[in-house]
Amino acid sequence: MKILSELQPKILWNFFEDICNIPHRSGKEQKLIEYIVNYAKSKNLEYKVDEVGNVIIRKKAYPGLENLKTVILQAHLDMVAQKNSDNPHDFDVDPIKPRIEGNKVKATGTTLGADNGIGVAAALSILEEELPIGPIEVLLTVEEETGLTGASNLKPGLLKGEILINLDSENEEEITIGCAGGLDATFYIKYNLSNLPNDYITYNLKISGLKGGHSGVDIHLGRANANKLICKILREFSKNGKIRLIYVNGGNLRNAIPREANAIFASTIENASLIENSFKEVYQKILNDYKDVEDNINIELIKVKNSYESALTITDTEKVINIIEEIPNGVIKMSDSIPGLVETSNNIGIVATDEKNKQILISCLIRSSVEDEKNKVAKELEQIAKKYDVDVEFTGGYPGWTPNPNSKILSLAKETYKNIFGKEPKIKAVHAGLETGIIGGIYPNLDMISIGPTIRFPHSPDEEVEINSVQRFYTFLIEILKNIKKIS
Repeated sequence: MKILSELQPKILWNFFEDICNIPHRSGKEQKLIEYIVNYAKSKNLEYKVDEVGNVIIRKKAYPGLENLKTVILQAHLDMVAQKNSDNPHDFDVDPIKPRIEGNKVKATGTTLGADNGIGVAAALSILEEELPIGPIEVLLTVEEETGLTGASNLKPGLLKGEILINLDSENEEEITIGCAGGLDATFYIKYNLSNLPNDYITYNLKISGLKGGHSGVDIHLGRANANKLICKILREFSKNGKIRLIYVNGGNLRNAIPREANAIFASTIENASLIENSFKEVYQKILNDYKDVEDNINIELIKVKNSYESALTITDTEKVINIIEEIPNGVIKMSDSIPGLVETSNNIGIVATDEKNKQILISCLIRSSVEDEKNKVAKELEQIAKKYDVDVEFTGGYPGWTPNPNSKILSLAKETYKNIFGKEPKIKAVHAGLETGIIGGIYPNLDMISIGPTIRFPHSPDEEVEINSVQRFYTFLIEILKNIKKIS
């Protein structure tokens, strides 16, 4: 039984519900690719799947409109796989379970995948409908969420279109014309183990219930980062009684603000009361610090069975805490030229203990719309690594998208929006990374904008899409395509 089949526009919601039923987390999009290829075959549409899995589908113009410019509709196939730790959902097997709450569609205990499943569904809907529009080229990319892999591996000459409309924005009142570039940074902290004494006690420190969110869209909201919080608490414990880490883990995506973290550590029995008393104090301070931002912080300090023979040395425990503490996190600089736009940020997205190789990995995502500022943060991270004699590796760098206020497709979109809705759209650049920056680097002559429905709390189990905004977004997209003749 379909849950969304009565929503408008029906054609789009039916496609989206099909997408929800097909597991398609980043790196595991193959079943969704097969679904789309089978659809293209059923409609006798020209299609191609490139070496990395990107799907390109072409639809001929409506009779008499063959001379119009070809428009590329672009979206990404993958979704962020986030769930609460107590949810048994398996993203490799289980379908997403959408539900309707008032004017919102949400998932049940997981991310919904409206980012960017609605964009994919909109592109497929345009292929399905018989509209008086020019030639269409649909580009559906893979692994956007984990490194913009599909866009980065596009080959020059593959696309034929002259105009690109990216369908991955998250506010239907906005037209996006620029975005930040990014760079991944990974610290590798080698550690030494030594035996624990006979009189040790073991604790499990667990943080959960944080809001998390997208490290580009939500970074300015001041939400707590679980990796920073766990470091703050461990710092208090190390002050009041020496502790030794056994492992620490937090977050699982470099582009999501981590919602959960936990650490196992050991201390001597004589320090137990100091640790437990300081825990109460720091917990209360955290609640006070975030009372206006976080409403469901849960932090537990639990004694666990003494089943460990060894732990990190005190020196290496201090090193790990110091590095997490010193890495900048959150907004670093606001834009001087665009009011309210975050220019530069860093997100400590993942802390993971690799017991096999005796190292702790810290994965960050640096974002900036100014290349020099992005490089400045990278240099700061290099200095931290050098200070503590650890390795840091920079990978996955991608460029930003420089706004073009003289864009013809932007001018047409603004005019179309005002004619439909009776008001001016908001023209924005975003701090998040969009594939348009990379695609524009490969195809520098493309005229580009990005639009989408209103999606809130992407990259978290709270993700929701506003139903009415989806209909407005789709109406807007169709009208832009009908008006392409004005700029062809």
